[in-house]
Amino acid sequence: MADEWRDQRRDAAEAQAVRAERARADDVARARELVTAFVAEAVRRKLTMTSLRARAGDTARTYRTGLVGWYLRRDGSLAVADDGELYVLTVPRSLRSVLVGVRPVPTDPRLQAGIGARDGESVALATLLDLRLAAGDLWTLTGRGA
Repeated sequence: MADEWRDQRRDAAEAQAVRAERARADDVARARELVTAFVAEAVRRKLTMTSLRARAGDTARTYRTGLVGWYLRRDGSLAVADDGELYVLTVPRSLRSVLVGVRPVPTDPRLQAGIGARDGESVALATLLDLRLAAGDLWTLTGRGA
């Protein structure tokens, strides 16, 4: 009896994990479509791209990334590069990074940007992208040494 119950729980947990992974994959696919559409629209509108810089934690120090694109958050922590990828631009401090820069790894976009972040930092990706397009070239970063 105990073995049967344990097998049922294991099967239920495995099925739940499969459902969760499918939901995440669907979320990422839909978010990628939004990012792709954003890049196409930003290029169509001729929004100025900027050299993206990664920030060292909560400090004002920034590092070169070799990427160009558009920041999505005014603090510069999230950006879309011209390669159509989403980047979180917060990195650990490093003397080597001061000298040679950093190469952030693209992150899978999610429909809700900032999932798991502090209260008030989570926002719909579509909203961030729409706000950035609406701001056009008038948008500037605050609190960065970029």
